[in-house]
Amino acid sequence: MRTVTGWWRRRGQATRVEWYIRGSFYSQIALSPLLVAALVQLEVSRTALAVLVAGFIVHTVVCLLLVHAGIQAYLGLRPRPTALILAGGALTAAGVAAGFAAYPGPTPGRPDGPGTAILIVLAVTYVSALCAAVRPRVTFAVAVAGCAVGAVAGTAGAVIALGGLLVTVVAAYRLSLWMLGVVRELDRARHVQAGLAVAEERLRFARDLHDVAGRTLSVVALKAELAAQLARRGREEAVEEMLEVRRIAQDSLTELRAVAGGYRAADLDVELAGARALLTSAGIQCRVIGDGGGLPAQLQGTLGWVVREGATNLLRHSEARSCVVTLRTAPSGVTLTMANNGVAPAASGKVAFGGGLLGLTERVAALGGTVTATRTPPDGFELSVVLPLPLPVPAVAT
Repeated sequence: MRTVTGWWRRRGQATRVEWYIRGSFYSQIALSPLLVAALVQLEVSRTALAVLVAGFIVHTVVCLLLVHAGIQAYLGLRPRPTALILAGGALTAAGVAAGFAAYPGPTPGRPDGPGTAILIVLAVTYVSALCAAVRPRVTFAVAVAGCAVGAVAGTAGAVIALGGLLVTVVAAYRLSLWMLGVVRELDRARHVQAGLAVAEERLRFARDLHDVAGRTLSVVALKAELAAQLARRGREEAVEEMLEVRRIAQDSLTELRAVAGGYRAADLDVELAGARALLTSAGIQCRVIGDGGGLPAQLQGTLGWVVREGATNLLRHSEARSCVVTLRTAPSGVTLTMANNGVAPAASGKVAFGGGLLGLTERVAALGGTVTATRTPPDGFELSVVLPLPLPVPAVAT
């Protein structure tokens, strides 16, 4: 018992609901031979009862196959089981006809006879199985046909009972199937959401790794080249430059560990100071206008990545001699601009975004902001980021 309970608990919620609904369908249909035996055992002989039960078993097997295939078709896992629908309908009609042929009248002392009981059980069983395979209007049409047969061959009470049973069965079973479809859809959505979360985290990690390693490797290459030139000239400053390369590499290792742990955050003022020092050491005159004091931490972190990416691209892809970083704050938003003069004079217009700018755009878009990169004549390049204030409130998953 404990093994069965543990096995059941290991199933997902969607699987439990599906098996519960399937079990409800199967059990109701499987009990139909016992139901007919209970209804007519005192009105027919033992031989007739055995024949009835045998016929109902065949009918029940077909209906069980029909309800299983019907649920699969409802869930989109297979085509509609037309052959089973026709087979079940034929067996139901043949059983009802045989029942009324063998017992055309009511049992003495009773308002109806075994034929009416056979009609009710066969019709309810078949309609229960049919619910999963066809649309509700088709099922109701079959139910109306069953009631019409009952009206011709049975009593008013039997027709009312049959009609009430069929309507209840159709409504309850279609509702159960609808719930099953919703649960499965929610389960699929949950798996898709989990997959998207994994993909988003991988993208975040790749973006952070690009931002951290890109600038650091650019600085290391710049410092190493400077140290090599100083060493060729016999200058003692080469040792200091190599020590600086070692320090940068150690800091980069710390940052990479922080990225792997998901705790890396870029501080705006620190990034502004670092970009100014880096560009100055590379021979690029850098001026910073404004600071990040008083801005929300999340916004500062995003703008810090903007400064980092802009400085990295300036070192890698331009021959700039000067750079101006401007930070303007207004009640409606914050604008950060990085302008330099390192683009070829013939180039103008918008810039095609590479991997770094695309990652930066994703960061900024998550806060409702925009990123633009434009070449300005005669030889300028401008990276501009606009972020709104206050920041948008992230949606809470329900």
